[in-house]
Amino acid sequence: MTWTLHPVPAPVTSLSLTRQTTVSSCKPLSLVSRVRARSIQPRSSDLRLLKTSFQPFHFSLKRTAHITAMATSDPCTVPPPAHPDYSIEQVIDLALTEDAGDIGDITSLATIPPDDQGVASFLAKADGVLAGAAVANMVFQAVDPELKAEWAVVDGAEITKGMRIGEVRGSVHSLLRAERVALNFMQRMSGVATATKRMADAAQPARILETRKTVPGLRLLDKWSVLIVAARTTAWVLTRACKYLAERNLALPIEVETRTMDEVREVVQVMDAMGDDERSRIVRVMLDNMSLEQMTEAVGIIGGRCDTEASGNVTMETVNAIGQTGVTYISSGALTHSVIALDISMNIE
Repeated sequence: MTWTLHPVPAPVTSLSLTRQTTVSSCKPLSLVSRVRARSIQPRSSDLRLLKTSFQPFHFSLKRTAHITAMATSDPCTVPPPAHPDYSIEQVIDLALTEDAGDIGDITSLATIPPDDQGVASFLAKADGVLAGAAVANMVFQAVDPELKAEWAVVDGAEITKGMRIGEVRGSVHSLLRAERVALNFMQRMSGVATATKRMADAAQPARILETRKTVPGLRLLDKWSVLIVAARTTAWVLTRACKYLAERNLALPIEVETRTMDEVREVVQVMDAMGDDERSRIVRVMLDNMSLEQMTEAVGIIGGRCDTEASGNVTMETVNAIGQTGVTYISSGALTHSVIALDISMNIE
């Protein structure tokens, strides 16, 4: 059994289609981390943690009539999770360097006059949930601050095949340099958001959590995609979390991971022996890789003393049955580790 601490972020309850803010307003959420509880002695020294998963969504870029009425220049509805070292801007810079180095798009440089201006429209090529439009804006600004994007829908909105979801205007050279990187981020993030929405709907009345099974280097973006569709995020494993918390004397809630019914009973015994203040800090018990029958029994043993979380072997085929066991939350790595990218195109006039 493992005892860990983490703050539980409040759920996102709604998304606004008319929010007018700047990209810079998407400030990171408060630091989320997990460390071992000092008030309780764990059985083993290893720190077991939650994980994450997903599948990509597809968009494209071609010549088409431009969109005449956009809803907003800022599609950001939920700020990204915080991290003491992670920088989305650095990830974007690395992606641009990987794609075109410091040269740019060779084909457009060789064939298109440098002063040509154009409009590129984003077209959904599959049904799903949009995510990553705010990141696309950041890509455009990194390539050319003169590029101006407008969006008909915001991150978190459901989109349908054939829908024009936004457009960006400016230098054709800049549009072509930004195209593939912007689409790559949008397709993956929309894939994660789409998978999250489907699994969250199937999991009712339980709520879905993501895990750490993310693509290396893209964890913050994967977790952001889950947040965008109002799922609650699990704790972050941060390099400097322990030092950060110790320096600030932060008191965090406790989550206990259990793998057997004996461990569930032990948790309940410990909670019942605690004082009110200590007991109130245990906010959740994880039921790891348990059968439906075991989860149902565990929920009954815990008896509402705290929330419960099912984890392990969660798929679209199993999540509905798990949701009926009475658990409060269900965490799934499938949200990010095997997601299908949503098909979206970017069409340049």
